Amino acid sequence: MGLSTLGQIALPVTNADRAEQFYGDALGLPKLFRFGDLVFFNCGGVRLMLEGGKDKIDAGTGVCHYFKVEQIEAVAAGLQAKGVAFEREPHLVAKMPDHALWMAFFRDPDGHLLAVMEEKR
Repeated sequence: MGLSTLGQIALPVTNADRAEQFYGDALGLPKLFRFGDLVFFNCGGVRLMLEGGKDKIDAGTGVCHYFKVEQIEAVAAGLQAKGVAFEREPHLVAKMPDHALWMAFFRDPDGHLLAVMEEKR
């Protein structure tokens, strides 16, 4: 008996409506459903649960959610056109034997660190 794929990730947010707009409209994640201040999105088979209504958010240090993409430069440009501000533009992070790892970092409205990543072959 062992662990397998993550089924769900919970992320606290101060305003469920604002978070729903950011993750759904700006980032383009498919919304699964909403129940009160809980908003659920599909992230490639893993559910992202945004738990709204928190008075204060401590966007944890050392925590980042990475979204796999293809054509990172085009994805970053598309997100910027929707108002997403990047802290670091797409850049090479590491050269691996079989691919180059590229990443770009940004934050959601509550300050959670997010990134897009591409394994360029």
